[in-house]
Amino acid sequence: MADSRIAKLAQVITEYSTEIKPGDRVYITASPVAQPLTLAVIEQVVKRGGLPHLTAGSGYHHLDLVPGALELMLKYGSEEQIQYLNPFERMAVNEFDVRIAIKGDVNTKALSNADPKRVALLTASRRELTETMMRRSAEGTLRWVVTLFPTDALAQDAEMSLREYEDFVYGAGMLDDADPVARWQEFRVRQDKYIAWLKGKQRIQVKGPNCDLVVGITNRIFLNSCGHRNFPDGEIFTGPEETLTEGWVKFTYPAVYQQREVLGVQLEFKQGRVVKAKAERGEDFLLSVLDTDAGSRTLGEFAIGTNNFIQKFTRNILFDEKIGGTIHMAVGAAYPDTGGLNRSAVHWDLICDTRDGTEITADGVPFYRNGEFLIK
Repeated sequence: MADSRIAKLAQVITEYSTEIKPGDRVYITASPVAQPLTLAVIEQVVKRGGLPHLTAGSGYHHLDLVPGALELMLKYGSEEQIQYLNPFERMAVNEFDVRIAIKGDVNTKALSNADPKRVALLTASRRELTETMMRRSAEGTLRWVVTLFPTDALAQDAEMSLREYEDFVYGAGMLDDADPVARWQEFRVRQDKYIAWLKGKQRIQVKGPNCDLVVGITNRIFLNSCGHRNFPDGEIFTGPEETLTEGWVKFTYPAVYQQREVLGVQLEFKQGRVVKAKAERGEDFLLSVLDTDAGSRTLGEFAIGTNNFIQKFTRNILFDEKIGGTIHMAVGAAYPDTGGLNRSAVHWDLICDTRDGTEITADGVPFYRNGEFLIK
């Protein structure tokens, strides 16, 4: 029997997240194993009058259609081959109205032994697409959402059975509720209050056992991440001033990027840039990512996770950065609609728990402590 929550997920991301209208050209990237959700999404797109275009794969690279193909490219391909961009993807990112990415890994460790420098080359080649997506998103000409279909591989990473993981995924999206769209609308209203309070503030300071950091936010905008670009969702975030991040942070959760896991990441910032970086495991990979391009050592995002239905670390950033009671920061590209100016092919989110007495102040006024907002 089909899981009714799959149909609910398809409804929410087409009705609420991307608000598909008649005539919208919709670019869908989907893992082959995610067929039940992909079909449900196509059904909803068609019923809403949209025009679905499907490309199998993760959306990260066109070779993801066949498991193992990207690994072969990174092992044997020339630099020119590795940097080749799918012309259909370029067209869709530049011209289509909606992008829906459905993740569903069958092997989350496929690139674990790939040469970090070749992976960095692949990442850098996609900067054009990343920047186009961010620009069009800020302009309002591209609506997009990333979601996930539960697989055995993802369940194993989360140290759950597949059934447990399905319950976790759909629970995080409030899909067990009779009207999940209404719940997400309420979620959006609550977070709007936090953002309204932060408007006009100039400095944020985070101080706790694993962080002593000052972030400049003058003329920057906090955005309400409430199910429109990620699903499930739950964060408020901004793009910090590029030259005003000062201090240090030790990220308490493993940092996962491009299927690589780095443990014990510590970063020190001066005048907005990472000047020291170390890790307990995977330091070579960390440093190679930080050296991808001119913008990859600058902080592109500062965020607070707000989804209290997500409490367990699962090694999947779609969920982990939303854990209620955490903060996360991304080195690399900023989202232009926050006012952030940093440009990079990299956008790597790293997560730190705050439920250890950590306090966050804005212009000296405490507004968040020990994983809870003080704003009522």
